[in-house]
Amino acid sequence: MSMVTEILISTLLVISGVFGLIGSFGLLKLRDAMQRLHAPTKATTIGVGAALIASALNTWLIAGQVTWHEVMVSVFLFITAPLSALYLAKSHIATTVDRSKIPPTATKAPWAELRRVPKG
Repeated sequence: MSMVTEILISTLLVISGVFGLIGSFGLLKLRDAMQRLHAPTKATTIGVGAALIASALNTWLIAGQVTWHEVMVSVFLFITAPLSALYLAKSHIATTVDRSKIPPTATKAPWAELRRVPKG
C-alpha cells in the first residue's frame, strides 16, 4: 500500500475519532434533552461514516475486493439515526411542552406531535 493511501485511511480514522469525541462531549455537556439529541446523532453519523469509508478503502486496496458489510452498515446507520432522533424529539415535545403556550395551527387539527392518542 502506498504512503498516500495510508495517509488517507489514517486521516479518515482520525476524523472518525474526532467526531465521535465531539458527539460524546456534546452528549455530556449540553443542558437540554433537545440539544443533547443532536450532538450524538449528527457527530457519530459522520464519525461512523468516516470509519466505514476507511474500512472499505482498506479492504479494497489490500485484499482487492469490495465487501458489502460497510455498505449495509452505512445504509442502516443513515436510515435509523435520523428516525430515532425524530422520534426521541417527538416524545420529548409531547411530554414537556406546555400546550397553552403553543400557537394554533392554520387548520382545525392540533399539532401532530401534541395530538392525544387514546390508550388501549
